[in-house]
Amino acid sequence: MLDYDQATSFLGEWGPFQLIIFFMLSASIIPNGFNGMSVMFLAAIPEHHCLVPESSNLSQAWRNVSIPWEMKEGVQVQSQCQRYRLETLSKYSAKGLLPGKDVNVSEIELEKCLDGWTYSQELYISTIVTEWDIVCENDWKGPLTTSLFFAGVLIGSFISGQLSDSFGRKKVLFATMAVQTGFSIVQVFSTSWEMFAILFFIVGMGQISNYVAAFILGSEILGKSARIIFSTLGTCIFFAIGYMLLPLFSYFIRDWRTLLLALTVPGLFCIPLWWIIPESPPWLISQGRLEEAEEIIRQAAKRNSVSPPAVIFKTGELEDYKNSQRKRHSFLDLVKTQNVLIITLLTICLWLIISIGYFGVSLNTPNLHGDPFLNCFLLAAIEVPSYIIAWLLLKNVARRYSMSSTLLLGGIVLLLMQLVPQDLQILSTVMVMIGKFGVTAAFSMAYVYTAELYPTVIRNMGVGVGSMSSRVGSVVSPYFVYLGAYNRILPYILMGSLTAIMGILVLLFPETRGQPLPETIDQTQSIKGLCFKRNVSPKTHVHKKENKNGPVLMSSRL
Repeated sequence: MLDYDQATSFLGEWGPFQLIIFFMLSASIIPNGFNGMSVMFLAAIPEHHCLVPESSNLSQAWRNVSIPWEMKEGVQVQSQCQRYRLETLSKYSAKGLLPGKDVNVSEIELEKCLDGWTYSQELYISTIVTEWDIVCENDWKGPLTTSLFFAGVLIGSFISGQLSDSFGRKKVLFATMAVQTGFSIVQVFSTSWEMFAILFFIVGMGQISNYVAAFILGSEILGKSARIIFSTLGTCIFFAIGYMLLPLFSYFIRDWRTLLLALTVPGLFCIPLWWIIPESPPWLISQGRLEEAEEIIRQAAKRNSVSPPAVIFKTGELEDYKNSQRKRHSFLDLVKTQNVLIITLLTICLWLIISIGYFGVSLNTPNLHGDPFLNCFLLAAIEVPSYIIAWLLLKNVARRYSMSSTLLLGGIVLLLMQLVPQDLQILSTVMVMIGKFGVTAAFSMAYVYTAELYPTVIRNMGVGVGSMSSRVGSVVSPYFVYLGAYNRILPYILMGSLTAIMGILVLLFPETRGQPLPETIDQTQSIKGLCFKRNVSPKTHVHKKENKNGPVLMSSRL
C-alpha cells in the first residue's frame, strides 16, 4: 500500500517549498473574509424617515412636524415608515394654522411613505438599502439578500468536492476564484435588487468552492506537521485577517459600489499564483498520472535543496492506492444503527446552532450601539485569540469539556446582554466580544470533534453532514438579526439560549481525546446515558494514538 507521506518524507517538513505553498494558499483565503461578511456594510440600514417633497407646499412649521414620533426601546424616535397625511397638512398650512397651537397634530391621519425616504448620510453615502429602498414593507429583502448568499455557499459546498475530485484541486481553485471575483465585479453594476441578489448567490457558490479547494490542496501537498498548522491556524487566521480588513475598507469607502469594487480587486492579485501553486500530487496519483506527480515532487526537492530518490512512487502500489480512495459506504450508514443515528442527530444540532450563533453575532454588528466599523473590527480581531485558545484546549483538555465550556461561555454571556443598560455601550460591546470568542472557539473545534466521533469508513460523510448543517444555520441566521430591528436584545436572547442548551447537550457525546479512533461502525463509541454498549471485536479494533502535535482537521467559517 502506497504511503504518500512516507514516500515524500525526504522533502522535510518546513522547507522553502512548504513555506511558499503555506503562505500562498493561506493568502488566497483572505478574500473569503472580505466577502463572507461584506453584506453588513453593503446592505447597512441608515437612519431614515419618509420623504416630504418640496412640492407639498408646507410651511416650515408643518414640515417640522410632518413625521410622527414613536417609542422604540424606551426612546422617542421619528417613525421610519409613516408620515402625517400631506394633503391634510397642506390645507392647514394654506389656512395659516399652526401645529400644536391651532391643530392637534396627533389627530391627523397617517399615511405610508408615498414619495420615498430620506436617508442619513452620517455613516454611509449609499448602500443597496438606500439605492433600492429596502425598508418598511420591503425590509424582508435585507435578510433574504444575506440568506441567498449563504444559500449559494450551501449549494457550492455540495458541488465543490465533486468538482475537485473530477477536474483537480488546482483547476477548481482558480476557476472558483474567477467566479467569485468576476461575478463580484459584475455585481458592482447591478441595476436592481433582484440582479444584485442573484449575483450574490453565485458569488457565494464560488466563495465556498474556492475555500474548500484551497483547503484540500494545502492539506494534500504539505507534510504532516505543516498540514496540521495549515488546517488550523493557517486557514482560520488568514480568514480572520480578511475579516479584520473589511471594516477598514468600509470606513474609508462609504459608497457600496466603490466598496464592493475595492473588496473585489484583491482577488485579481491571486492570478500569479497559477504559476506558483502546483496540482495536488495525491490527486494526480489517484488519476493514474504518476509521472506528473513525480515531476512536482522533484521540483519541490530542487527548491528545498534535497536529492530525491531515483524512484519516488512505485507503480506496483498505484492500484492499491487508487482503490483505497473509493467509497465503500453510503449516507444511509449515518442512520442505520441507533448509536450512529443519535450521534448524527446531535452533530446536526451542534453545527446548526453554532453556525446560527457565529453568523448571527457577526451579522448583528450594525445593531450594536457605537461605531459599527470599530465594532466589526473588534469582533473580527477576537477570532485570532479564539483560534489559539481552541488549539490549546484541543491539545490539553477533554473534547466534551472544551466544547461545552466554550459554548456555555458564549451562550450565557449573550443571555446576560439583556441585563446591560442601553447607555453602557462599552460593556455591551465587550460582552458581545466574549460571546463571539466562545462561539468561534467552539466552531473551530467542531471539525476535529466530529471527525473523531465517526469511524473511518463514514468519517468524511459525518463531517460533511455537520458542515452542511452549518450552511443551513448560516442561511437562517440573517432572520435572527432581522429581529434586532424590532428589539435590540431579542437576537441575543435566542442565540444565547440555543448556544447554552447545546453546551449542555454536548456533554452527552462520548469522549474522544486520547481514545483509539474507530475504524468500523461497530466500534463507534456509545452516547452517554444510552443503555446499550458497542460491540467491539478485539481482533479488528485498530488502536491509534493522537498525534502529539494535536488534531489535523479544523476549518474556518466559510
